[in-house]
Amino acid sequence: MTVTLTVPATTANLGPGFDCLGAALTLYNQFKFTLTSETEEKILVSGAEAERVSRDKTNLLYQSFALFYQHLNQPVPAVEIEIKLGVPLARGLGSSATAIVGGLVGANYLAGNPLTQSEVMELAISLEGHPDNVVPALLGSSRLCVGEMGNWQICEIPWYDKLIPIVAIPDFELSTQEARGVLPTQYSRADAIFNIARLGLLLQGLEQGRGDWLAMAMEDKLHQPYRQGLIKGYEAVKRAAIAAGAYGMVISGAGPTLLALSSQGEADRVTEAMRVAWENEGVAAQVQALSLDMEGAKIVN
Repeated sequence: MTVTLTVPATTANLGPGFDCLGAALTLYNQFKFTLTSETEEKILVSGAEAERVSRDKTNLLYQSFALFYQHLNQPVPAVEIEIKLGVPLARGLGSSATAIVGGLVGANYLAGNPLTQSEVMELAISLEGHPDNVVPALLGSSRLCVGEMGNWQICEIPWYDKLIPIVAIPDFELSTQEARGVLPTQYSRADAIFNIARLGLLLQGLEQGRGDWLAMAMEDKLHQPYRQGLIKGYEAVKRAAIAAGAYGMVISGAGPTLLALSSQGEADRVTEAMRVAWENEGVAAQVQALSLDMEGAKIVN
């Protein structure tokens, strides 16, 4: 038995939506699982950065695949896995979420779909530790995730169809652990109110495409002020993006990828301005105007 699926990259937080808001983007990893009669797993990897992906049982995709069967109290079958990378590693675009979701969805298919999509989602969240990347990777679109294990409310966030997400992916990494390490353990009431208000405005701005609302709504005081110092050229790229017509710019996930939102008419200008700004800081970056992925994890065979 064989199954091939694609899982989209994700951008999380979108400024004030720390650990609860994410969106699926049109960048993909592809995973193929083939049950075999061999006694050991076999993992093949292709694409950029393929040499950095483990090919043994420490591979996160394999671990997620195996966890699914362990969850059912079933033996883990021997499997050959083929990975085609399209989502950059350790850049704040949910590469680990694609592996978690891909492993669980692939295993569920091969096992005859014993778990519902909601049950797969719960497993994915428990593996990742928070929902903001794995939920849109599984379901697609933009999602607000509220609750706790066993009691999640997942709300699809309407996204204005002419609002363009632009990702600027630098040629350096930033680990989630390092990005988490700079965050304070307590926040002031003023900072909490600041973020609550902007998250509400962000949801309205995304739905209506209101640039004036988005410009204010993408501000944040819970994570970005502490993380931006870890990203070389952050201020220069932000100034360039906004000068070129972007409504605002945020750190994608834990970084170092930066995400700008713009109108269709300004997307090309913003894309080039962000690339040049980072180049002037001595950083090579891949900058792309993308779209929202609306399907999430998808069986393609």
